[in-house]
Amino acid sequence: MACQDVRQLVTNLVNAWNAHDVDRAAELHTPDYEGLDVGEVAPLRGVDGVRQSMRRYLRAFPDLLLVEDDTIADGNRAALVSRMRGTHLGPIMHIPPTGQCFEMRCVVLLTLEDGKIRQATYVWDVAGFLRAIGLLPEL
Repeated sequence: MACQDVRQLVTNLVNAWNAHDVDRAAELHTPDYEGLDVGEVAPLRGVDGVRQSMRRYLRAFPDLLLVEDDTIADGNRAALVSRMRGTHLGPIMHIPPTGQCFEMRCVVLLTLEDGKIRQATYVWDVAGFLRAIGLLPEL
């Protein structure tokens, strides 16, 4: 894929998340997609795994917004540096809702195949999130 196509795919993913469009986000992944997310207990598998994970995040953060800070594209790989903003209004990681607003940094590493996301690793600032919702002290 050309760099501009990779960047467009990443932008489409961010836009699907910001529209809270689970099906549109799932369509950007291959049927045999594999993903690792620091906020998930098990690896994500296939488009159904994408849908389930996204629904969990949207239940926890109904006003979720991703801000794309930078995208680096190299062949069939991409890195997205972003910020996630929202209000903790539903359970996540066995943490009951706190009603607290947060912003945390995220990095997503993607491997593409046939114009779709084949593999992904989602790393987000769990400690920063826990500080923002009052469960960890400031450093």
